[in-house]
Amino acid sequence: MTFCTIRPLTLAVCAALPLLAQAEAEPTRTLGEVLVHSKAPAENLNLDQRASTASRLGLSVRDTPATVSVVDRDTLEKWGADSTQDMLKHVPGMTAASPPGSAGSVYYRGFGASQLTQLFNGITVQYDAIAARPVDSWIYDRVEVIGGPSTFLFGAGAVGGAINYLSKQPLRDESLLQARLSYGSFDTQDIALGLNQALTRPEQGGVAHTVRVDANQRRGQGYVDGNNRESANVAMSLLSEVNARLSHTLSLEYQRETSHRPYWGTPLLNPTSNGQIDESTRFKNYNSQDGIYQQTVKWARSQLDYQWTDATRLRNTLYHYQALRDYRNVESYRFNSSNSAVSRSSALLQRHDQDLTGNRLELTHQGTLAGLPSHWAAGFDYSVNHQTRYPLSLSPVVSTVNPAQFVTESFFNVPGMTPGFRPDRSNKVTTLALFLENRTQLGERWSLLTGLRHDQIKLGVRNHRTVSATDPAYFSQTYTPTTGRAALSYALSPSANVYVQYSTAADPPAGILTTASFSQVRDFDLTTGRQVEVGSKFDYWAGRGSATLAAYHIVRKNLAIADPNQPGVTLPVGQQSSRGIELATALRLSPRWWVKADVALVDAQYDTFTENVSGVAVSRAGKRPSNIPARVANLRVSHDLTGALQVGMDARYVSRRYADAANTISDKAYTLLGASLNYRLNKQVSLSARLNNLTDKIYAANVSTGQFYLGAPRSAEVAVQVDF
Repeated sequence: MTFCTIRPLTLAVCAALPLLAQAEAEPTRTLGEVLVHSKAPAENLNLDQRASTASRLGLSVRDTPATVSVVDRDTLEKWGADSTQDMLKHVPGMTAASPPGSAGSVYYRGFGASQLTQLFNGITVQYDAIAARPVDSWIYDRVEVIGGPSTFLFGAGAVGGAINYLSKQPLRDESLLQARLSYGSFDTQDIALGLNQALTRPEQGGVAHTVRVDANQRRGQGYVDGNNRESANVAMSLLSEVNARLSHTLSLEYQRETSHRPYWGTPLLNPTSNGQIDESTRFKNYNSQDGIYQQTVKWARSQLDYQWTDATRLRNTLYHYQALRDYRNVESYRFNSSNSAVSRSSALLQRHDQDLTGNRLELTHQGTLAGLPSHWAAGFDYSVNHQTRYPLSLSPVVSTVNPAQFVTESFFNVPGMTPGFRPDRSNKVTTLALFLENRTQLGERWSLLTGLRHDQIKLGVRNHRTVSATDPAYFSQTYTPTTGRAALSYALSPSANVYVQYSTAADPPAGILTTASFSQVRDFDLTTGRQVEVGSKFDYWAGRGSATLAAYHIVRKNLAIADPNQPGVTLPVGQQSSRGIELATALRLSPRWWVKADVALVDAQYDTFTENVSGVAVSRAGKRPSNIPARVANLRVSHDLTGALQVGMDARYVSRRYADAANTISDKAYTLLGASLNYRLNKQVSLSARLNNLTDKIYAANVSTGQFYLGAPRSAEVAVQVDF
């Protein structure tokens, strides 16, 4: 790829592109909070909205010297995002999939799994690849994403970026009652309700209360044989305004999902290096006939806001998270050498019991530093995360079946599989973090944003099974990473700027500390990451269009690799890197035509990496990490046929990805087409229709060495929403 040798000069030229759109620089805006009271069109990048994920200072997207993407509620409703992962398709360069064993899989900027932090209302549960599985989108207001290292904001585990799903919250001075009904392919049904209502008002005296309730229930058959899913989600919030300076928000959420006979993937034909499937097995499900995935999640958040003075604000968030996840599946399927039969193996009975409690105190202050306007944020975050896992795993082949005609067993008829849960390990992760952030206006056009965070992370693991030298009864480890960010921004005009940023990250050595074993962490410290990014955010064509541009280089060090001299021993000396360019734009071609497009190019590779292959150390230096596409692009076009009727078309391109570190197995690039129609019958009633994968493309949503997790075939959905 031609951009793989990006040089500092090239980055500087890229960052300066907005100069072409500005004939003459103008004075900068006054520093301060940006409040947006009106809704921007769903096609607009809306650079002046605030994004809490990228900074604790309440900065707008435009004023934050980093890549920040915000996918708001209007966009979700217009383009038919039914789940949290559907939301992420609107983030330039991001791909996501939900294979049951890693249903929170997200890939961005050359990294994936535990190298990206996924948060819920700013809180990480430290088990993202599992806990961040898709949730129905109705209860969420928006998703915010920051590209690159963000450990300095949210703690260990964010070298590739951070994703923050934000729930709907009470709206002051607004009453609404909403109902939404939808029906789609595979007998998918969804009913959703939303309520926002003031219980008491300030003029009535005493404490003013506003309540928000959002709930939905969804069920469907799934697009593979025997699979069906049902889910229920409820989010409730009570905003209590004691006076003009003091308020409290109590938020409770309940999520329950059951997937019967989950689909784990489709086996590859031999030789697997061709990355091909037998199309007759596209919708086949090789799981046990009573296989199951089930999850129950409970959230509680208590947020106290106090405007101490006009310049100083305090916020305290006390939170609790509880999750129970159950698996009962046969997960692996492989063709025999003649591709005439499929062997089924890897029977797993598993339970995860996770409990997280924490408190975060934040203080923000607007003042001066050496006579310059300066905005500060500081605070601490303390949490205790406890998880116990109960696995019963059997590796032998369960059965060998005809690929097209077969019947699978009941799960507990698998030889050696018995009901009941026996604990394996209990992991306790205690985190205490101190953080500090500052933005200082250095002059009329220059501003400097800095951030620093210091964590003390203590891991304690108790073994509930047989004690050995490699698996002691109890062990502990303490990590003390310090991470930060420094970014300089220059305003070319009130609507255009350029910036350069340097940030660092720290990741757990085993990927996820809440599941780490003694062998994974005993000789390892946290891995480290750093990023250099230059970019720009600007409006053009007299404000009809807006765009963001960024070029970055990320390096992650101290990966565990096989010792070249002793392949059975691991060494913390590996390195992985990525560099790329991201461009996003939204343009109003005319009062009736809108275009929104983005493209992301990434060159990701292992710089130093040795893999243990059957006892032999094999170098994978120069190879691309699995599931990382080199190119991702999106195009969305919408047209207002009348004031009430709008139609849209969209296209999404993802280049091929490798399934293994040797880069011998890959899928093919694919393009998905979609269409939408939105019609407002009157002020209260709106209708929508959505077609996905118009060409019925067969494609892999996620790739692994023996089987591909295929994406959904052509599907349709119609919905009616009523605002009472």
